[in-house]
Amino acid sequence: MINRMKHFFFSVSMLLVPLMLLHCKPKGETATKPQEEIQAAAEDPWIQLFNGKDINDWTVKIHHYEVGDNFGDTFRVEDGIIKVRYDQYEGDYNERYGHLYYNTPYSHYHLSMEYRFAKPWYDTAPDYTLLNSGLMFHSQDPKTMPKEQDWPISVEMQFLAEVKEGEPRPTGNMCSPGTDVVYEGKIDPRHCISSSSKTYKPEEWVKAELIVHGDSLVTHIINGEKVLEYTKPQIGGGVANRYDESIKIDGKPLKEGFIALQSEGQPIDFKNIKLKVLK
Repeated sequence: MINRMKHFFFSVSMLLVPLMLLHCKPKGETATKPQEEIQAAAEDPWIQLFNGKDINDWTVKIHHYEVGDNFGDTFRVEDGIIKVRYDQYEGDYNERYGHLYYNTPYSHYHLSMEYRFAKPWYDTAPDYTLLNSGLMFHSQDPKTMPKEQDWPISVEMQFLAEVKEGEPRPTGNMCSPGTDVVYEGKIDPRHCISSSSKTYKPEEWVKAELIVHGDSLVTHIINGEKVLEYTKPQIGGGVANRYDESIKIDGKPLKEGFIALQSEGQPIDFKNIKLKVLK
């Protein structure tokens, strides 16, 4: 009987040791992550385009300046946010439209990000730039842009905010510098197509999502709601100026391209920029 009891207590103690080891760790050491957490992290399909620290994975191109010249520290990182600012500018704005390009082009993807507008607007910029910015996609490589090209040949998800209280001003619109899209069954001649989104205050963080299927279907989503959809993005149209003519082949389908954050006289903040590749 005594031997049986010894055997019983020995077996129980051997079962308890692994459990105790799971819940105890030496001082100063971190606990091992559960296997499910490790597996979930490994399977996370989202690519963080912005690391919250710097813009080393991005390239700046500002109108009138060479590729890579971040004039006036226009694009900067502070508090884990990409900020667009003009406090080092002097004199007339002089159409110094700028864009910050992520260095990898994509074709089929789901992009997610957040933005909010800041102050002050650079008041010698064109009036239409007030509380106006955007995200360019399917863009040409900034390295192919001459110094005096103003806008990249690209498609834009345009961001707007309320200017006058009570007046609708939807965001998540489509604009088309040097491009065309098919909307409601035909190529739409308008430079910008308005979305069906709500109007948001300048200081609000707004979540913008873009689902792109190559040169097929494009969907704009604002704060979880689909607000615009169109097809067949392609080179064409006007607005972009002083480009390399060998690049602008009208009618050529836009199957892939670069993603860029816009600067056009209105301070704006961007954060949580991530992308999931689609098949």
